[in-house]
Amino acid sequence: MNTDDRPRCGWMGDDELMCHYHDEEWGVPVHEDRRWFEYIVLDAFQAGLSWRTVLHKREAFRKVFHSFDPNRVARMSDKAMEKAGQNPAIIRNRLKIRAAVNNAAAFLNLQEKHDSFDAYIWSFTNGRVIHNNWQELDDIPAHTALSDAVSKALKSEGFSFVGTTICYSFLQAGGIVNDHLVGCFRHKELTGG
Repeated sequence: MNTDDRPRCGWMGDDELMCHYHDEEWGVPVHEDRRWFEYIVLDAFQAGLSWRTVLHKREAFRKVFHSFDPNRVARMSDKAMEKAGQNPAIIRNRLKIRAAVNNAAAFLNLQEKHDSFDAYIWSFTNGRVIHNNWQELDDIPAHTALSDAVSKALKSEGFSFVGTTICYSFLQAGGIVNDHLVGCFRHKELTGG
């Protein structure tokens, strides 16, 4: 656990891995397609669970889903999906495993249409980060008009497990939305303030 006294959002508790994720990754603008695909997969597995649970299984997910290479995931066979569903190191939800494979194919289609998924997803904000100014954790919404629009668009492209709350989570993770609390040291770093 970090021993410094910098103010943080607080949702990570005293979990070292969660703290590292908060300090180094969450809210940092992403411009790499494989990372976007990783967030889509992981946030789909988070549905109904805690991010802590998913984060602590991240390395196992990385192994099962070929380092989040959408080309390889899209080609996973029924046998490979069945094997993943028996792997106790990940969340063994067959619908979510099948969704990851399905979403890989949809992801590749979007890449082809837009040159990259990154170009597609950032087009929702014209390439700009939305910097919110929340004071308390309870102020942060579960979804917004932006995540509603992204969810609707991804569903129309054949994605599954991309409800508006899941979409908001990966928009936060990938830095399109900066939801660090104003009192958190990362808010200032990410806004350049």
